[in-house]
Amino acid sequence: MRAVMFQAPVRLCATFRQRDLLQLMSGSSPAFRRRTPPHRKTHSAAGACGINTHVGAAPGAAGGAAGTGGVTVGAAAAACSMGTSTNRLYSALAPTITDNRIPQPQEYGVERDLEPVDPTDPDDLLKECQKVLENRPPRLQRDFLYLKKSNLASDSRPIKVLQWNILAQALGEWKDNFIKCPREALNWSERKYLILEEILTYHPDILCLQEVDHYFDTFQPILSGLGYHSTFFPKPSSPCLDVEHNNGPDGCALFFLRERFELIDSATIRLAARMLQTNQVAIVQTLRCIETSRVFCVAVTHLKACSGWERFRSSQGCDLLQNLESITDGAGIPLIVCGDFNAEPTEDVYKQFTKSSLNLNSAYKLLSNDGQSEPPFTTWKIRPSGESCHTLDYIWYSQHAFCVNRLLNLPTEEQIGPNRLPSFHYPSDHLSLVCEFSFLDQLDEC
Repeated sequence: MRAVMFQAPVRLCATFRQRDLLQLMSGSSPAFRRRTPPHRKTHSAAGACGINTHVGAAPGAAGGAAGTGGVTVGAAAAACSMGTSTNRLYSALAPTITDNRIPQPQEYGVERDLEPVDPTDPDDLLKECQKVLENRPPRLQRDFLYLKKSNLASDSRPIKVLQWNILAQALGEWKDNFIKCPREALNWSERKYLILEEILTYHPDILCLQEVDHYFDTFQPILSGLGYHSTFFPKPSSPCLDVEHNNGPDGCALFFLRERFELIDSATIRLAARMLQTNQVAIVQTLRCIETSRVFCVAVTHLKACSGWERFRSSQGCDLLQNLESITDGAGIPLIVCGDFNAEPTEDVYKQFTKSSLNLNSAYKLLSNDGQSEPPFTTWKIRPSGESCHTLDYIWYSQHAFCVNRLLNLPTEEQIGPNRLPSFHYPSDHLSLVCEFSFLDQLDEC
């Protein structure tokens, strides 16, 4: 296989406007120019909890990706060659990123100040999505479940959080082998509109995504035009890079509306298991609500997949919890944690979060009659090995600080259909989770 070097688009043109966003989505936009990113020094600190780059950001600082916006990221965020052989080479180098004697791959990042000149009209963008998708079946219709409100702070608007593993394009199209999903349904030229339609429909204040491999050419510029600050942290050795036709590594991305929150602090974490660095990552950011000055943390992560790795995930969860305890001063700062944990509620990592000193609760338990049971599934797919229906995705929150106002219901088996996910009417094998929070009245100001 011929190795081709991936290089991320690094700067939006000065004349980037709303019409360019629509062209970008259609694949005809000249909005990016490519050049080699400048060489930057890597900073990393090895410890029992793995690599944790944690640098304060001035309030209101612009962020673009790992390595910008107040976050310093080392070689874990490096640009990598495409293809199996070069990916193996990078995998061999990745565990030694703290050894300055070994040459490091070039850093994978973007420049600061990536916001478009003009904002994007979300209604126009939604209409554009619907126009492109008019020949596809209608999207899954899901309603919100309203919960009883009590002891809510009267000085703040609710905070809407969307959690979603959107399915990396390189994996969905070339590796995951969804045998019941038509190939045409996975075509990026239309699938991206389904993803954006879902985001535009629910218009979250905070958006936590996993398996993002079209960050630079799609999600960062488009969501920036919609008013979101964004941060991206790729996996050190993404499986997407084994695919010849890829768009770079996949990773976690965190977006929040600039009009509602300002960034106080930001950390990118390469998770550890038994004191060894792993290929899984997390982003943790401390935000201040502009309306109320309340401070809280939000985190996004994606733990190791596949059965047989339960103890590994448990160790990763332990590492993440240790980092969260440190960042939140032992839950002195309220916390929301979103992610694809790749773990059923019966696994140790789930129990760790339930029993943590951070006093976390899983929001989607509140869909059940007793408030104690998770939904029957958050992902449902069919591969050659068989049908896979599991609950793996969660939104955790500090139950002493937040109250859940409403939750987006999950679709029924009939709505999903016999061929399961992904499909022509849904772009991922994971369902999006949407939760609306309010601060409790008795919460002290941070």
